[in-house]
Amino acid sequence: MRAADAVSHAGHAGGFPATALLPAVMFWAYLAAALRLRDPGGPGWAHRRTVSFGLGTLLVAAGLLAPGDDFVGHMWQHLLIGMLAPLALVLGAPVTLLLRTLDRRTARRLVHLLRHPAARVLGHPVTGLLLTAGGLWLLHLTPLYRATLENPLLHTLTQAHFLLSGFLFTWSVAGRDPGPHRPRVPVRLVVLGAGVAAHATIAQLLYAGVLVDVPATGAELRAGATLMYYLGDLAEIALALALLATWRPERPTGRPATRPAAAPVRA
Repeated sequence: MRAADAVSHAGHAGGFPATALLPAVMFWAYLAAALRLRDPGGPGWAHRRTVSFGLGTLLVAAGLLAPGDDFVGHMWQHLLIGMLAPLALVLGAPVTLLLRTLDRRTARRLVHLLRHPAARVLGHPVTGLLLTAGGLWLLHLTPLYRATLENPLLHTLTQAHFLLSGFLFTWSVAGRDPGPHRPRVPVRLVVLGAGVAAHATIAQLLYAGVLVDVPATGAELRAGATLMYYLGDLAEIALALALLATWRPERPTGRPATRPAAAPVRA
């Protein structure tokens, strides 16, 4: 009997996973802050952002509750938690909402923290790419995936890693929140292209069963790899569209902005 069938996948061994309550808590906190801004006299908050963040928490919950006893279920969990949910969460602009609801002194400290050199390195798209793609390669090309089948805590930590690294990568590429150290859009597009290539390569290795260490049949590997390849492509296309939606062409340097001539003032 295979290891994937001999043990119940971590997070479902004890029935309803307690971690599935975390998305509900996240959305409750977000909704409370959004409603606070929509009080009479408040600056307001866009409904589309609330809907987007709510969709993201729903996708996280779906990934945590999805059966992961086989490799196809594991791949669904990865795509929901690590790729689709982070995009919806990022489009909800949670950092902007937090800055608007905090008092001025605390918000100023948070802004200074975002401008710290360490935050600059952590928030760079290359860092996010190394965490997401590197984690994906490490999970499937080493005995780590086998270990997550036997260790519920390790499986939970792996899911947390993919959620946080996916959020960081998505935020650094196409975040609506303030990012004072984000590189220009062409640079982010190149990094995103590298992520697409890394994702497609690991999917092809899984499909062929080459160099990977996954306790699954050939049919399961091919089904999971196909799911990763095509649904992952859709998630990355959506991320690219979100990035292009934020692109504002820069004005050429050295050319002063033209202003309409002022009308003559009459006495």
